[in-house]
Amino acid sequence: MKFKKLYLFLCFITFFVVKPALAQTNYADVKVDDLTDSQIKQLMQRAESIGYDDAQLEQMAAAQGMKDSEIKKLRIRVEKIRKMEGDQGAPTTNKAPDRSRTYNNQSDTTKKGEKEKLTSPKDEFRLEIQELFEGLKPKIFGSDLFKNGNITFEPNLRMATPKNYIIGPDDELLIDLTGDNEKDYQLKVSPDGRIRMEYVGLIAVGGLSVEQAAAKIKREMMATYPAMRTGRTQVSINLGNIRSINVILTGAVVKPGTYTLPSLATVFNALYAAGGPSENGTFRNIQVIRNNEVIRSIDTYDFLINGIQKGNIRLQDQDVIHIPVFKTRVEVTGEVKRFALYELVEGETFADVLNFAGGFSSEAYRAKVKVLQNTNTERRIVDIDASTFEKFKPTNGDKFVIEPILNRFENRVSIEGAVFRPGSFELDKGLTLKQLIKKAEGLTEDAFLYRGYINRLNADNSAGLISFDVSKILEGSVSDIPLKREDKVIISSIFDLRDEYKVAIQGEVREPGDYDFSRQMKLEDLIQMAGGFKEGATPNRVEISRRVKNSDANARGARTAEIFIVNVDQNLKVLDQKFVLEPFDIVSVRNAEGYAIQQQVKLEGEVLTPGFYTISRKDERISDLIKRAGGLTSLAYADGASLKRPGNENNSATNKNAINNKEEEDKRLLNLKRVQQSGVKDTLSLAVEKELLQSDLVGIDLKKILMQPLGTWDLIVEDGDVIRVPKMLQIVKVTGEVLNPNGIVYRKGKGLKQYIHGAGGFTTNALKRNVYIKYANGSAEAANRFLFFRSYPDIKPGAEIFVPKRAEREPMTTQAWIAISTAVASMAALIITLFR
Repeated sequence: MKFKKLYLFLCFITFFVVKPALAQTNYADVKVDDLTDSQIKQLMQRAESIGYDDAQLEQMAAAQGMKDSEIKKLRIRVEKIRKMEGDQGAPTTNKAPDRSRTYNNQSDTTKKGEKEKLTSPKDEFRLEIQELFEGLKPKIFGSDLFKNGNITFEPNLRMATPKNYIIGPDDELLIDLTGDNEKDYQLKVSPDGRIRMEYVGLIAVGGLSVEQAAAKIKREMMATYPAMRTGRTQVSINLGNIRSINVILTGAVVKPGTYTLPSLATVFNALYAAGGPSENGTFRNIQVIRNNEVIRSIDTYDFLINGIQKGNIRLQDQDVIHIPVFKTRVEVTGEVKRFALYELVEGETFADVLNFAGGFSSEAYRAKVKVLQNTNTERRIVDIDASTFEKFKPTNGDKFVIEPILNRFENRVSIEGAVFRPGSFELDKGLTLKQLIKKAEGLTEDAFLYRGYINRLNADNSAGLISFDVSKILEGSVSDIPLKREDKVIISSIFDLRDEYKVAIQGEVREPGDYDFSRQMKLEDLIQMAGGFKEGATPNRVEISRRVKNSDANARGARTAEIFIVNVDQNLKVLDQKFVLEPFDIVSVRNAEGYAIQQQVKLEGEVLTPGFYTISRKDERISDLIKRAGGLTSLAYADGASLKRPGNENNSATNKNAINNKEEEDKRLLNLKRVQQSGVKDTLSLAVEKELLQSDLVGIDLKKILMQPLGTWDLIVEDGDVIRVPKMLQIVKVTGEVLNPNGIVYRKGKGLKQYIHGAGGFTTNALKRNVYIKYANGSAEAANRFLFFRSYPDIKPGAEIFVPKRAEREPMTTQAWIAISTAVASMAALIITLFR
């Protein structure tokens, strides 16, 4: 944000710095009302491409000399275009690049040289402003011809020698003898127009054409080379190096002066060298003056429009090319293929102007064209009809505005909904609703025949609605409805006017869920769609629940659903009467009585035969499984045995969830953090708290279970249980807020504080009163308190002592100390007052 503000500040500074430099380009005469939407949009796109917003666009317009009133108009036009693009999308009418008035980035060599010298950010910014607003100025048709670096009009010096080329001083002639005589001559024409040839002498060729000079040279050579008469010696005469000529360009030319050009140069070569006509120069009457006489007038439009270089003659030394100022120039803008400023000659009409502009675009309004004209005192507007295009003679300064056609249809109606071909159709004369339905290939089978409606625009463009009975319109029992422009007929489908019909099946089928309802759908059809019964299903008691539509709402015992019990065999045949389903029925298939899938328990650790064991009866207990496994080994530590009972999401025969040491370490760490006081900086989030509360370890006492089978501690096993019996444990872990958390060798009779001392003692952040012990079997126990006495639980092998962290307390602020001091002083004053 700071960078953006700094950038805007620099922009403002730059505007004031560069404004004097831009004074030479006057944009004060730009009229926003005369600009088309395509021109405004092009201006916006150019501004966005160089990173400027609307506010900066206005600032640049002001810096270019645009008046405040025109800037306000520009703002309104920009907002209007943005709103149109937001509502309807970008208009496609003005997107063709060949019809847009774009900035001409191709300049003459002088401008190129100046631009290459500008390297500072300020100068680059100035050029961007000039380029941005250059598109507001109308372009003169043909001005790019002599400024385009891709079109050089350089004379072809490698072409064959033109027969009508006039030989002059400094030209070079190449004379080749072949046959009985072999000789090559390379002769330069002297200032007096003669050449010197060995054995022949001086020959005057100046002022002769190449064809005339060749004939004369041959005649002079025959006296020296007699074999030329019989043809045994041949001669070839060609032009070698050519001379340079001086051509003068005067009048309304970009760079007038004298130019040195090759003698093969034409008028276009000279015009290109001088930059072509200037802003006020004519393109239709370029004069070539030789010996003080106008020998040719050139109209460049023949070349620009038709590609014909009519009048492009070869120049001679001291020729003068004069470019008068234009007489009549008009502007064409809007929906034409090539809008620009066009120059007219006497006798040309608007039809010729339209031809110059490439004709109308595909979106042009062709019935009439607006012409903005200048009178002696003010401006006026003239409408010209298409029938008068060839008669209307433009005047200097006319501006022809070709507007786009309206974005509407004169003969469109549409139909939507339950017809075979929805969409828009032509509004024929006398078209009725029934005929439109026929045009749309008729109604579909699911059409709602009792009501349709027509959206119609009223005379004030407000929306109106006309409803009709579809079936009666088609039967002809009611009057047909004549349609009007932009009518929109909507015929609904029966499926659009009701809830989507479904039936559901749940329970012991292979693919339970919701299915689409079909008429005459039977119970066995739905069961088959659901993949049939599972192995443990009870097909003879399939329950169907059905919605009640006409229940007595005031009755206390009002029925909320109808229940049907249907007997179906394994081959999906209903043994009772056929049962047809209705929409929204719910079918429930339940388990068979006494059917159960195998359930397994896993034994790990120090049992004689660890592994998976299938539960053989519902009341099988831990002692029964240990007995089936052959009992404990000699290294078994019964006090450390644990039971892991997964939650519902893991309680399946395929997920055994074996305990591993890493899991236990993670659980201990999480549990340590959970018991820390509120306010400790590293207290866990609610997600971790939830994970800890869902711990699936159950504390059991295997020693008591084996001593007293079927007792309270002897739990009934469940599917997915994991019973782990570890080896004899010899370590007690001390973790948490102690100086040296570690494992300490277990010694019988050693108390909790002794193990704490073995770990270096408490840290300063230890919360001593909340120390607790977690035993190897997963159970935990904290200290007991009686009055001022505290008794700690016994330490067993494999136990883990957790010392939680004390919450960090905020230090007392100055305001708090002041408040306490004030309260103490007030209380002291009160006590003194009472004792007086």
